[in-house]
Amino acid sequence: MKRILIIDDDPSTCNLLASFLKKHHYLTDTSLSGKEALNLIQEKKFDLIFCDYILTDIRGKEMFEKIKRIQPKTSVIFITGHASVQIAVDLMKAGAFYYLEKPLFPEKILELMQYAFESSELPDIASRSASQADDDSYVKGVSSASEMLYSNVSLIAPTNYSVIICGETGTGKERLARQIHLESKRAHGPFVAVDCGSLSKELAASELFGHEKGAFTGAIQNKTGAFEMADGGTLFLDEIGNLSYDVQAMLLRAIQEKHIRKVGGSNEKPVNTRIIVASNKNLYDLVREQRFREDLFHRLNEFTIVIPPLKEREDDLGLFVESFITMAEKELDKKILRPAPSCIEQLGNYTWPGNVRELKNFIKRICLLTPAGTAISETLVERELSQLSLSAQVEKAEVTESDIATDHDLKNASQKAEYRKIMEVLKRVQYNKTKAAALLNIDRKTLYNKLNLEKKSGQA
Repeated sequence: MKRILIIDDDPSTCNLLASFLKKHHYLTDTSLSGKEALNLIQEKKFDLIFCDYILTDIRGKEMFEKIKRIQPKTSVIFITGHASVQIAVDLMKAGAFYYLEKPLFPEKILELMQYAFESSELPDIASRSASQADDDSYVKGVSSASEMLYSNVSLIAPTNYSVIICGETGTGKERLARQIHLESKRAHGPFVAVDCGSLSKELAASELFGHEKGAFTGAIQNKTGAFEMADGGTLFLDEIGNLSYDVQAMLLRAIQEKHIRKVGGSNEKPVNTRIIVASNKNLYDLVREQRFREDLFHRLNEFTIVIPPLKEREDDLGLFVESFITMAEKELDKKILRPAPSCIEQLGNYTWPGNVRELKNFIKRICLLTPAGTAISETLVERELSQLSLSAQVEKAEVTESDIATDHDLKNASQKAEYRKIMEVLKRVQYNKTKAAALLNIDRKTLYNKLNLEKKSGQA
């Protein structure tokens, strides 16, 4: 079980965070001063430390240096109610894992902790190989598809090119982006990941570029944006296709000009940030559907990497299984004997629509159900795979029923048929809207309105 130390001179922060972590099965210690915390660090081994930057007795930078001298491999996440971009950048360049602003959000805390634990388990990149993989951050496969994939990583990582990573859900796009960062010249700089799929139009600009106090309702303090946090390192934008057109325009300008302006601010700040983006949809298809800016697409598309689905990496299955069992042993604090080859064969007969993520969760569940000191049984694997297949069939049936219900909506069906016809004509005239409007016997304005109507319908 992971042990966490919380250092904050505010007792309520210590108590709330400790209570939250205990509910998620972490061992916790708390300290209200830097001196007391350093004594604890001398006595116990911690997997992660949350530390307030402004303690009453020791300031953040000095505290960080002392922690690293005692436990150099322990990840440290600083928390503060008084954000400073320069302090954040300096700390992360010095080796701090992250600089988190108050108020603290539970989902963000758990996400950062998972990244911290995974990063701390990574050995030296130069010496890491497929057989040495001990977590799921970077399992280097032996299949021909994997060899091509990692050949592209080795080629692009040392450059400053922007990268588009494409792949189905669960293939490990963020893991690959992180590995590109680790193999780049920016490896000692910060790696900042943003899930664009979870950002509303109103919050996206603030998350990416930051905001000034009072910029909008609820902006009670200055906020540092992801671009500034990633200065000198890499910014990973997952599901970038979900950003609104307005935010896409701001993003394009920031990438081209290498300057950003906070929401509500008047001053521009230079940033030196490498951009890696990912999408489980074909961005060029989104461009053709006018849901993604063409100029932004071409600006980002300096290099594209496609991650193959798990079903095309059969030779890598055993490596992933070994990696996930090792991870589960650490999490569950018990020894699991490896499954027989027949079990791996069983796993290979399943299609894994959720890819590596689905396999990882499956192996974790199997390990939980396997008694300590025993081997994963063929019977257990068969039973759990049957359950997975049954769940997939139920989900497919529900989707089919939803499609039938939608098709009975005549207005919606008519709109979709009209949109398909418009796209067919646009493709025929190489997306010349004037020619398309003439062939469809409508004016250009009507064409735009129909395209925008379908776009809004798709986002609803």
